[in-house]
Amino acid sequence: MNSLVIGGAGYIGSHVVLELLDQGHQVTVFDNLSTSSRKNVPEAVTFIQGDILDESTLQSVFQSANFEAVFHFAALKAAGNSMIDPGAFAKQNISGSINVLNAMVTNSVDKIIFSSSAAVYGYPKYNPIDENHPPDPINFYGFTKLEIERLLKWYSQLKGIRYAALRYFNTAGYDPKGHITELERNCANILPIVMETASGLREKVLVFGDDYDTHGGTCVRDYIHVTDLATAHIKAMNYLTETNEDLTINLGKGKGYSVFEVINLTEDITERKILFEITDRRMGDPAKLEAKSIYAVDLLGWVPEYSELENIIQTMWVMFVEKND
Repeated sequence: MNSLVIGGAGYIGSHVVLELLDQGHQVTVFDNLSTSSRKNVPEAVTFIQGDILDESTLQSVFQSANFEAVFHFAALKAAGNSMIDPGAFAKQNISGSINVLNAMVTNSVDKIIFSSSAAVYGYPKYNPIDENHPPDPINFYGFTKLEIERLLKWYSQLKGIRYAALRYFNTAGYDPKGHITELERNCANILPIVMETASGLREKVLVFGDDYDTHGGTCVRDYIHVTDLATAHIKAMNYLTETNEDLTINLGKGKGYSVFEVINLTEDITERKILFEITDRRMGDPAKLEAKSIYAVDLLGWVPEYSELENIIQTMWVMFVEKND
């Protein structure tokens, strides 16, 4: 299948590109390189630099080939920043996605796999969270993802675009085969921060609260390996092709780990002491988030292969050691 991967030079997008190539698909990457690296795009891939806010360039990209599916990863994603500058997030995430959908309509492309987020759920009413959990975002980033999902539903009804909205939990790890060579940039998630501390790039890990009602008192999160996430994207594309039905699913391992468990296990694997400091809770941090990915298993036959936390940490540590030697 001929696929356009928007944001395909970024962290998740580049892993999806690898999976597409491994399965024999033709790939074009469209990316503005604002937080990504051209080095993560394989030579076998057509690369076009540009931004989804530039409607003229976006239309030219769609006209350059007969694409059969679009993978959409281009977005601002720092939840904290979204509460400070909602206008930027509304413009890039929502308006940019409208541009993508309109370009698809104009150029008769009828399948999109969208990078959504567990942030659409907000504070969990129960754990593990399944797809029937009511969405109620607690930050503007989550709001933008939910609004795009709603746009997808309308474009499906009105324009016949079939969509898969994939709600990620905490994505981490790197390609086990070592084909990704550049680290994710400006990442505010706990595992990269722990890795930066272990490798000496950061003095310490700030632990935001140790008085939650969880084992150990710190926040608990569900981690999914990025390669397993990439596999789910290809399965979602195949599902749209085979069933002609829309899809909204969770992608998570189904098991949560506390911040202290992440730090302790990283110390064991890296044999490095990781300094940390307990500080105040952050607004909008749920105590516990765990996924229930029944639809991914039942509808896609998706089973995570690399998502044990030990393996996630190991594949990350290999990357950080190589980049800092």
